[in-house]
Amino acid sequence: MRTRTGTRIGQYAALLAYLVFLAFPLLWLLSTAFKSPRELGSLHPTWIPRHPTLDNFRQAFDEQPLLHAALNSLLAAAGAAVIAVLIATPLAYVIARRRTPLTRAATGWVVVSQAFPLVLVIIPLFLVLKNLRLIDSLFGLTLVYVVWALPFALWMLVGYVRAVPAEVEEAAAVDGAGRLRTLVSVVAPLLAPGITATGLFAFVTAWNEFFFALVLLKTAEKQTLPVVLTHFIGAEGVADLGPLAAAAFLATLPSLVVFAVIQRRITGGMLTGAVKN
Repeated sequence: MRTRTGTRIGQYAALLAYLVFLAFPLLWLLSTAFKSPRELGSLHPTWIPRHPTLDNFRQAFDEQPLLHAALNSLLAAAGAAVIAVLIATPLAYVIARRRTPLTRAATGWVVVSQAFPLVLVIIPLFLVLKNLRLIDSLFGLTLVYVVWALPFALWMLVGYVRAVPAEVEEAAAVDGAGRLRTLVSVVAPLLAPGITATGLFAFVTAWNEFFFALVLLKTAEKQTLPVVLTHFIGAEGVADLGPLAAAAFLATLPSLVVFAVIQRRITGGMLTGAVKN
């Protein structure tokens, strides 16, 4: 009994330490965003601002077009997530249900593609987009995000499809349902949590992406939020720490809000699918 209690306490302590480790950067960023320039230059930093101020947020919005940049990021990230999921879902179903040399090759491509560094692909990618006249285009950037997110989305959805018992489809076929009706009415609802989770990861990845946006977008009107955040760093490498922290904190909120809203549906869908009627 004591051994179980000690093990459980150790697990909770490890979980608490992990949560503190994850929350530390966000809490420190939030604290910095509300500090005055005098507190930011103090040799003895504090967790809680002595004199909280909103000046950093006002200055951040006055200096940079954060809302317009956030809209650009939203369009690119949401578009990439939707397109990647629409393409990956039927492909994942075929790979999971049909074990052929072609599907094995596709699975190998998914694994190998994740090992390519960004620097290796950026030059040929730039040349291809230049020939297609998609440089400095949000649509071109969205297509890049789709291609970059597709292997991971496919890999995730293959696992979700394999978790759906084939007997469910066979039972639907016995009841007279055709292939399309089975996929739409039986398989799709069971895959809904997986599709939602995959879309969420694709959205967050595209929302936080910096390198492709920096290289492919030239005009200020089309730059995404991660690129605009670099404008708070001067030519000499000195950061305007207060406004930068305020802008960076605002940039993290959409990802947190999207996850907070969707995670209940993901959990609820998984629990619903696990209950046998």
